[in-house]
Amino acid sequence: MFKSIVLHDIPIDHIAAMERWYYRDHSPEIVGRYGPWSVRHDSYLPIAAPDDARQFGFFNWRMTEGWWRDIPKPGAQGALSFTVPPVTPKVATCFIPWQPTEDFRGAEIQPGERPALRWFALYRYPDGVSPEQGEEWFLGTHVPELLQQSGLWRCFSYRVIQDHIPLPGTWSEGHHPPRDQILTRWDRVCEFWYDDFAAWRESVIKAPPAYTAPSWATHPVFPFLKPGVDFVSTFLFERPTDEFLRSTRSYL
Repeated sequence: MFKSIVLHDIPIDHIAAMERWYYRDHSPEIVGRYGPWSVRHDSYLPIAAPDDARQFGFFNWRMTEGWWRDIPKPGAQGALSFTVPPVTPKVATCFIPWQPTEDFRGAEIQPGERPALRWFALYRYPDGVSPEQGEEWFLGTHVPELLQQSGLWRCFSYRVIQDHIPLPGTWSEGHHPPRDQILTRWDRVCEFWYDDFAAWRESVIKAPPAYTAPSWATHPVFPFLKPGVDFVSTFLFERPTDEFLRSTRSYL
């Protein structure tokens, strides 16, 4: 039992066509074929982030979260190919446990107490850095410093499942997404919650804590991982935009 995470980034001029494809074609194909293996299939449209938030490997289109009891066999397995999207999105994808592996702050807060701006981030330790080295810095140094942010009121993290888990389904001949458009090797998924962008900006841009960079950093400043390569992120509301397994709506 695990979750699939897929962040998408697209040329913004194509968002209308991509939304039509997602509602009319892609989500019904996923739910119709793989619903028996799935518990939830939720999707979030990111919040339109201000310019100073886009420097952190911002992905501008849907974050889709699949909750799986199990994964069916890969390949077509009696189904047709997926309907090809109008443009190929860049995606960052991984599998994580259903529940966080660490819960650092904010579990005692009741749902109605404050609004949540969720900063959703994927971390990748650079090539040549062992998981043990990366985790030693992340858990032993980085998280205690992150928790000093003035506006951060909720923080938890998942250690990514490293076993190869192939997703079901197939694309038609010649329409497989290019490998350089799919970012798959991740180590951590993290959530940082703030009241609003003003609190995020105060915590991350204006008055951040004093951070300790790892010796293997690929970026000179926080998050010390190269944005768009070793660190990608998006901003989400608390509730999903769509719960496709419960209600697959027609596009028009």
